[in-house]
Amino acid sequence: MLCKINKFVIIAATAFVAVASQAQTFKLPKAHNAEHQGLIAKQENIGNQISVQETKAFVDNLFKEEEEPELDIYTEGWESKRVNAYVGMDVPDTKVIDVSGFAMPTPGYVTSPYGYRPRFRRVHKGIDLKLQTGDTVRAAFDGRVRLTNFERKGYGYYVILRHPNGLETVYGHLSKFLVKPDQYVKAGEPIALGGNTGRSFGSHLHFETRYMGYPINPAAIFDFANQTVHTDEYTFDKRTYTQPRNFDPDANKEYARQYLAANPAKAAPAKSGSKGSKSKTYIVKRGDSLSRIASRNGTTVRQLCKLNGLSTKAKLKPGTKIRVR
Repeated sequence: MLCKINKFVIIAATAFVAVASQAQTFKLPKAHNAEHQGLIAKQENIGNQISVQETKAFVDNLFKEEEEPELDIYTEGWESKRVNAYVGMDVPDTKVIDVSGFAMPTPGYVTSPYGYRPRFRRVHKGIDLKLQTGDTVRAAFDGRVRLTNFERKGYGYYVILRHPNGLETVYGHLSKFLVKPDQYVKAGEPIALGGNTGRSFGSHLHFETRYMGYPINPAAIFDFANQTVHTDEYTFDKRTYTQPRNFDPDANKEYARQYLAANPAKAAPAKSGSKGSKSKTYIVKRGDSLSRIASRNGTTVRQLCKLNGLSTKAKLKPGTKIRVR
């Protein structure tokens, strides 16, 4: 019996070897084999396909193009000729605003604060900063020029910039524009020259910071006495946007003293008609009006009338000399 079992095992093993031997001779189909060989042949060293320098140049160019903010922030109210271009739009109750990328619009000290003015029965929606006519005014943040305009009874010549951080800044009583509408500017770049145009009684910069039309107290963002911002972020709040932060009148007085000591030529000039003031005359040309002469010479119609004993409705005769200072 054992002999028969051994014989059966030997026969089975022989059959398995024969089958295995036969399986080893199987070949892949010619079409599949040719495709496989073709794929192998097409494989290349990846180093030959990627250039580090070309990739770096591409990425650098990509970021260079992205330095300028997306255009979607320049849509809402962009064509508006109003200072508040967001009339009727929904404004969030609070908003965190990045103000770290700032520049001081002018190094002057505060000559008139933000807030209600009983004398004029109106709210002063910005801060007045000391400068002389012709001094450079700079962009407070990166942004695009939304509007350059003239308002005889208000801002005089003024510029409005819209910024990627959500703010708009207003620069008033200017004497000359250095930018045009839709022009993109960086923080600290010159945008205008200071002046005394519009409703103004002396050379200064009227500076406003607005969020969707809401006139924020600039002293809530800027520490003018120390020429910096209070913090890198400012949180707009509908309940508190009119309030300053860390406002210290004594600090501003000390900065004003230091500023005038370092810039004696920019001390407040003597009033018109007093000793030491330099008079200046203008020869009236055909088509001139008091408002045109005032805007050209960095003064106001009221001041012209006061200097020359004229009424606001006076007719000017060509060739006549009038005082503008």
